[in-house]
Amino acid sequence: MFLLLFYVQMQTLINIGIVLLTIAFMELLSWALHKYLFHGPLWFIHKTHHQQRHGWFELNDLFSIGFAGFALWLIWIGHLTLDYRLWIGTGISIYGIIYFIFHDWFIHNRFKAFKSDNRYLAGIRRAHKIHHKSTEKYPSEEFGLLVANRKWFRK
Repeated sequence: MFLLLFYVQMQTLINIGIVLLTIAFMELLSWALHKYLFHGPLWFIHKTHHQQRHGWFELNDLFSIGFAGFALWLIWIGHLTLDYRLWIGTGISIYGIIYFIFHDWFIHNRFKAFKSDNRYLAGIRRAHKIHHKSTEKYPSEEFGLLVANRKWFRK
């Protein structure tokens, strides 16, 4: 009985670790994709995000739909055995929820934005506004969602 309980607890910790590592990896991957692909060969899609929106959706939303589809596929193929794919898909999904709350809701006001005097949130918002200062492919800076240069966090 003790060994079974120990195994379950260890497996739970491993699964939580997989989810947390996936979220961290998604931030790194998103930064790299944003900098080198979205502001590179996929600019023709991403530029809709740097222009004034003329409706609810923009062509750039295809990237989020693609990540969501991939996450759901991983969850589906991992759900029967509760293997690592389920937890990676869960981590990608949680990152997607974080992305939606931070990026679409808080920064770009797709819904009425919540207000906050939090220094971290203000810094992330400043960094993202700097990223959108240019409506062109180049120059651009600050490609991350949750991590930005320290200079944007000063009051």
